[in-house]
Amino acid sequence: MGIITISRGSYSKGKEIAEKLAQNLGYQCVSRDILIEASESFNVPEIKLIRALHDSPSVLERFTYGKERYISYIRKALLEHVAKDNVIYHGLAGHFFLKGVPHVLKVRIIANMEDRVKEEMKREKISEKEARYILRKDDEERRKWGLYLYGIDTSDASLYDVVLHIDNLGVDDAVEILAGMAKRPCFQTTPESKKILSDLLLAARAHAALVNEFPTAEVTSRDGVVYVNVKGTMIRDSSASEKVVKLLNRVEGIKEVKANVVPVITPD
Repeated sequence: MGIITISRGSYSKGKEIAEKLAQNLGYQCVSRDILIEASESFNVPEIKLIRALHDSPSVLERFTYGKERYISYIRKALLEHVAKDNVIYHGLAGHFFLKGVPHVLKVRIIANMEDRVKEEMKREKISEKEARYILRKDDEERRKWGLYLYGIDTSDASLYDVVLHIDNLGVDDAVEILAGMAKRPCFQTTPESKKILSDLLLAARAHAALVNEFPTAEVTSRDGVVYVNVKGTMIRDSSASEKVVKLLNRVEGIKEVKANVVPVITPD
């Protein structure tokens, strides 16, 4: 029992590997589901968020605190899914949201550019030059997104437990290797690791409830107690704390809220 995140580029066979691995292990396979839930939270058509993921980060900058809201909604949706356990997520920066959870197997799938170009040409019926340009642009946009949203370079091998190069190593080989790794004791859910994930999920739910009113709020959780730091002027300190508590009263699973307003000195 565990969780697997698969980071991949386009036409790297990462999606195929994720789906076959899910069948092999009897896990749920999740990717676009997260985006749909985020689009509902943003009240933005899914197609616009899909385009946003493949365009420059300036797309989110059109929304008020778009970056903060996007991260909050995606994190909540992802953690809601993986908290059920036995889940494979293949998508952007899943490992980022699950940092510190011991039973997560973090995987990166890469493939030769020439093979990716051939696949792009075949599927889109375009020239080699066009296919190469599209793939390079897509890779760079994914890299920009990782740096802009999470401050990480998704191509950094140190972020993963294993990096698999799909070349001589085929899809079925990759599935067999990852299935074996997923069954190792270090990637099994334990009461301790489940508690870490539970705390992360409650903090994510709390942050999603606050993000429209307090987009820069810092939220953590432990044993049902949610700790919130928000910025405010001296005049608003008490009202800000009350508003935080009121907003979080709607969130299931919270036993207590401890709100702290960090004073911001405003110029005269």
